[in-house]
Amino acid sequence: MSLEDLSGILPLLLIVLVFWFLVIRPSRKRQQETSRVQSTVAVGAEIMLGSGIYGTVLAAGDDTIQMEVSPGTSIKVARQAVVRVVEPVVHAQGDDGAPHVGGES
Repeated sequence: MSLEDLSGILPLLLIVLVFWFLVIRPSRKRQQETSRVQSTVAVGAEIMLGSGIYGTVLAAGDDTIQMEVSPGTSIKVARQAVVRVVEPVVHAQGDDGAPHVGGES
């Protein structure tokens, strides 16, 4: 293999390497994180589905989750629909000195 052959292959190798670091690697990490979140969903956790629906987990099976979307209203969804577990937000103290917990201000 001559130097000319190597210089012809080098740009192609650089493109493959850049594609790997910019596309494949982040996508794989995101997929692994989503799988981890879906497998560790626990009863009582507030979750968000891929469709943007928020709710609290009432029961979790192998493939499905029963979640409450409003008081007295529950739906059954596929575990794969879970995108993230929502962490409670603690805001600065209010006028009464008590911390405000929740997503609303």
